[in-house]
Amino acid sequence: MNDLEPALLLSVHSRFATAILTGSKTVEVRRQRVAAPPGTTVVFYATAPTMALVGLARIAAVNVGSPREVWRAHRAQTGISRKEFDEYMSGATQASGLTLEEPQPFEEPVPLSALRAAGTFHPPQSYRYLTGEALRPVAEASPSTGAVLSGILGEPVPA
Repeated sequence: MNDLEPALLLSVHSRFATAILTGSKTVEVRRQRVAAPPGTTVVFYATAPTMALVGLARIAAVNVGSPREVWRAHRAQTGISRKEFDEYMSGATQASGLTLEEPQPFEEPVPLSALRAAGTFHPPQSYRYLTGEALRPVAEASPSTGAVLSGILGEPVPA
């Protein structure tokens, strides 16, 4: 990744982060259109009680449509019930299904306290794009995670 190819920082509930990183959940749904091309790196921030960066994956495909269309296409891969999906999508006219591949959990999650100590870090409500410049302080916050993120940044991996 370079500064022209941003990563996507996604906030997800802890149980979904675990399911994504173990490969049992391969589609993440969002209430709005996500315009990230296939190949985009996704960095996962697990919300409370974890409150840490926990891993990453790559976007294989993005399916944008009505909530009904996205559910029909991906229900078995979302890791949620129809009831949970309907509650989450209530009032939404558009949805995105992000098909994820190559999940990679971090050896050690990077806690919110370490992220904030390394710079100004605010977890997004849903998602936001991160440039290489924004990922550098995150890479510096944890040695083991820094090695993974340095590879994404296209920088030499620290020894």
